[in-house]
Amino acid sequence: MNDELERLYQTTYQAVVRFLYRKVWDADRAEDLAQEVFLRAMSHRPEKPRAWVFAVAANLARDKARAAVRRKKHLTLLSTDPGTHPAPVRSVEDTIEHDEQVSRVHDALALLTPRDREILLLWDAGLSYPEIAAQTGLAVGAVGTTLARARRRLVEAYDRREAERMDDAAHS
Repeated sequence: MNDELERLYQTTYQAVVRFLYRKVWDADRAEDLAQEVFLRAMSHRPEKPRAWVFAVAANLARDKARAAVRRKKHLTLLSTDPGTHPAPVRSVEDTIEHDEQVSRVHDALALLTPRDREILLLWDAGLSYPEIAAQTGLAVGAVGTTLARARRRLVEAYDRREAERMDDAAHS
């Protein structure tokens, strides 16, 4: 089991961190939660470890978010995505533009239903359709359709936000 867990950790850790980051929008918290997920995997020995890891990650993120709301703390959006290669050196203008785009994507994601957000984040984390189905309770055959609709709604939400931003800029 140790070899299996080590292999799971090596092949899945960065995807779990990215998945958690897009749920909690805090890189440090995402890494802490990912570590907790893998510590739990050591003691539980799940049958389908990859799907189990993402299910536990989703549950931990949800629990932490609920606790933060109870304490009335705000989640932080960071401008860089953990688990990716370091960003190339950019000009100040490029950095500002990138940060604004990340913020707009975050705003668009926030407009989606929890189900749409979940399926997009699971897919982005690299889960297969059967793994997404196991995590969300969808039939495997419904994952593709649900994912396509979630993508369309994300694009629509993003476009609406962009139109609002342009309209606000025109009236300023």
